[in-house]
Amino acid sequence: MITEIQFEQGPVKIDLSKPLNISIPLRAGPKNVNAWYVEPVRIAAVRTENFIGSVSEGGSVNFRDIAFNPHGNGTHTECVGHIAEEVFNVNDCFDRYFFKALLVSIAPQKNGRTSEWETAEDLVITKEQIKRSIGEQKPEAVIIRTTPNDPTKRDQQYSNSNPPYVQANVMAWLRDIGVQHFLIDLPSVDRELDGGKMLAHRAWWNFPKAPRMKSTITELIFVPNEIPDGQCIIEMQMASFVNDASPSKPVLYQLL
Repeated sequence: MITEIQFEQGPVKIDLSKPLNISIPLRAGPKNVNAWYVEPVRIAAVRTENFIGSVSEGGSVNFRDIAFNPHGNGTHTECVGHIAEEVFNVNDCFDRYFFKALLVSIAPQKNGRTSEWETAEDLVITKEQIKRSIGEQKPEAVIIRTTPNDPTKRDQQYSNSNPPYVQANVMAWLRDIGVQHFLIDLPSVDRELDGGKMLAHRAWWNFPKAPRMKSTITELIFVPNEIPDGQCIIEMQMASFVNDASPSKPVLYQLL
């Protein structure tokens, strides 16, 4: 189904019948991506003295409780409330859900130390890499697929592994050129252990100087290799939790 979306710079056409889901589904148990030392997702039938929420066990309906952490158990979108004392709802970041986006593939590299928390062995995404990938373009959303891009990312156990991250000056540069939404297939834009500095998050949201209330970060996506780099449209689908972060389902559409 071909549809035309109006942007300030003019209309674009996409095929709504060909969505490209770049989220990782939440599954119960350890066979699911996990970070930040949280417990695996738990999905269990409600059980009382007179009720069992499982059809396979004789109940009339499936009626399950679900326990998870949005930051550690799968694809999620977060707002400035992630690092603010105040409670902000990530759903309030969106007045619309379709954005002009740019997908780029980048191999994190060893880059020495730029802060006291980094080591020479850390793998990072640098400002030089992102500027080379984006050039003069100014998309509303940037999606980073790190390479190598193995399907095992869908159930990677990231805790205590010091995964690659994004240097703070990258996020500051993207902020300064007007990017509103940033998506990446890593558990965080910041180093796993950074003394609580959260430098990349703070740079992105310009926090606390002048917080960007409409900007988001989405982490733990997975972009299959068959999706080509380049311009696209992204639809930011998200569950309506009143929280700093929510499970999300970003969907790409190729331009026609």
